Amino acid sequence: MKRVFIVVLDSVGIGDLPDAALYGDEGSHTLYSASTSTYFNMPNMEKLGLFHIEGVKEKFPQIKADQPFEGSVARMEELSSGKDTTTGHWEIAGIISEQPFPTYPNGFPEEVLKPFEEKTGRKVLCNLPYSGTDVIRDYGKEHVETGALIVYTSADSVFQIAAHEDIVPIEELYRYCEIAREILSGEHAVGRVIARPFIGEYPDYKRTSNRHDFSLVPSTTMMDQLKEKGFDTLAVGKIYDIFAGKGITDTVRTHDNSEGIERLIERTKQDFEGLCFVNLVDTDMIYGHRNDVDGYARALTYFDEQVPKVLEGLREDDIFIVTADHGCDPGTPSTDHSREHIPLVIYGSKIKKNNNLGTRSTFADIAATVLDYFGVESKVAGTSLLPEILK
Repeated sequence: MKRVFIVVLDSVGIGDLPDAALYGDEGSHTLYSASTSTYFNMPNMEKLGLFHIEGVKEKFPQIKADQPFEGSVARMEELSSGKDTTTGHWEIAGIISEQPFPTYPNGFPEEVLKPFEEKTGRKVLCNLPYSGTDVIRDYGKEHVETGALIVYTSADSVFQIAAHEDIVPIEELYRYCEIAREILSGEHAVGRVIARPFIGEYPDYKRTSNRHDFSLVPSTTMMDQLKEKGFDTLAVGKIYDIFAGKGITDTVRTHDNSEGIERLIERTKQDFEGLCFVNLVDTDMIYGHRNDVDGYARALTYFDEQVPKVLEGLREDDIFIVTADHGCDPGTPSTDHSREHIPLVIYGSKIKKNNNLGTRSTFADIAATVLDYFGVESKVAGTSLLPEILK
């Protein structure tokens, strides 16, 4: 019974891509920035080979070239245009996005907001790129007093709606997001519409865990192909939302990385045949976007501490993959995602050790490899690594 576990360490980039300057990200290296903190410690991922990857080993001279490691590793380039969550995850799953999703550095145009206000019956506040915590601090009181919805965006392709749970019940907020999703099509087809509920009294508002993402529906992914052939496709964290539920046979939501890792460990103890796809978002959402180097380092250290528990649950035919979806360098002035390579660390009893595959031209090689392992003829982008990683 074959199982593949893919863990996306959200935003853990490993060095700028050749075209990073076009995105204002030249010199970014998320993993290295995190490593400058005294809280950074990843001995278990070091054993698997993380620090032997091209672009990483040069930043960590303490890692010797002849030092053995337990897995197969590679550096992955992004072939798609963009540097956001949806683009990165979709490419991992086999989709190349030739056009970046639209972004709105000056807010959304009237042609989007007018029908949104008409269909929801509520006015809009803000309509600017904003930090999620700052926007409820600055507009939360007016929202509570007037019932107007706080609409904001970021450097990502997102339309976010913040509302107090006592003013706009959760299901009503989700309905507003569905309305926005219908409006945001064609040239305004943003990657995600996001519900951002909050609670509390002014000025101590706090976002709740009832966030929900309404994504565009992707074309064919590795999950679609696996599901079609009768394999299980299990999601943990925001994977279900990123793919609009398409191709997923079972999902579990999580509140933070700690719970996400717990659910992953539980999945290793379950009998299933197929893929378990996990996103651990704290590194990006809580620490990367806030330039919190120490917080980022602590999150990576915590993940590393839990790795042995995950490996304990692996069976003879299992493959464990650790990767990322983009960068979000907490050590640069920017609070935006960064256009970076991502790591690929592959481990299992059948996977070659001390095996460095260099730099690959697309994240989609992951999808092609997974499909190849399950004997499914790939209909997605990418080239399988299987012949190079199996013992």
